[in-house]
Amino acid sequence: MDFTLDATQADIAALTADVLAREPADAWPALAKAGLLALALPAELGGDGLGPAEVAVVLTEVGRAAADVPALAALALGVLPLDRLGSPEQRARWLPAIASGEAVVTAAPHEPSAPFVTAPSTEAVPAGGGWALTGTKTLVPSLPEARCVLVPATLPWGTGVFLVDPCAPGAQVCGTTLRLTGVRAGEADLLPAGALADLHRFALAGAAALGDGAVAGALALTTGHVRRREQFGRPLATFQAVAQQIADVYITSRTLHLAALSAVWRLAEGLDPDEDLAVAAYWLAEEAPRALALCHHLHGGLGVDVTYPLHRHYGLVKELAAVVGGAAERLDRLGDLVES
Repeated sequence: MDFTLDATQADIAALTADVLAREPADAWPALAKAGLLALALPAELGGDGLGPAEVAVVLTEVGRAAADVPALAALALGVLPLDRLGSPEQRARWLPAIASGEAVVTAAPHEPSAPFVTAPSTEAVPAGGGWALTGTKTLVPSLPEARCVLVPATLPWGTGVFLVDPCAPGAQVCGTTLRLTGVRAGEADLLPAGALADLHRFALAGAAALGDGAVAGALALTTGHVRRREQFGRPLATFQAVAQQIADVYITSRTLHLAALSAVWRLAEGLDPDEDLAVAAYWLAEEAPRALALCHHLHGGLGVDVTYPLHRHYGLVKELAAVVGGAAERLDRLGDLVES
């Protein structure tokens, strides 16, 4: 497997970086205007017919800039699962709206104390020719901005994923928590059987790609700082202890990059990505926060200055570590895969 970007992906990376640098205050509409939110849409819906690998490139560049945009939700939890699993009606309704920047669609794979739950406590019971959903979802990315949430729920015969309006009667949004009390959904709002496993894979792949960029961006800021900053008449980078710490951050960044690329490549090629996703998610949850703490240490007080971008990288990595379930959860999942 070649871990370098192909020509199309390199162009996407360059364009995304340029848009984010040029219009940081209006990054989301600018990304939409540049067509970068429509990469995975089919041609009949105004897209480029590309896939997870190209979407991951956009996510990585968003992470590198630590841009405050709903990219994880809209792309990894919205566009990719809907494009693969949605009905023609669901895709036509939501995909162009996401690509234009008019709507955010997200997903809710977590429940209280149960990340990436496979047997949801949220229940869907038949009601009036449709379904009534009751339960609580936590850590839902970009929930306050979302117009639609992909909600896993337990059915009488298994597990399903519903498209739910977070403003529907019986739905309550509190930060990143979604509470459902008899929220109605129709048969047309249900994704095909087996959708939950794919939803989890897209969520992990998206988080890994975004985290890859966030750590790489923090590393670039830190290496630039220690080259410029002097102590005792010498750049900080020339001190052995500083060089060793930067090397530790580089190792974390490079390992996460390779793990994320491998996982996304397998996902894009239709191969089993679960082991690679487990490794990438564990590295993101366990090692990436440590690397960002080192970056802060090497910056000194500048690292916590709100006018300096490092705090955005740190906040994003901490958020992503929680989104993937935390280090202990990811290590348990990785251990389960090894044992099986």
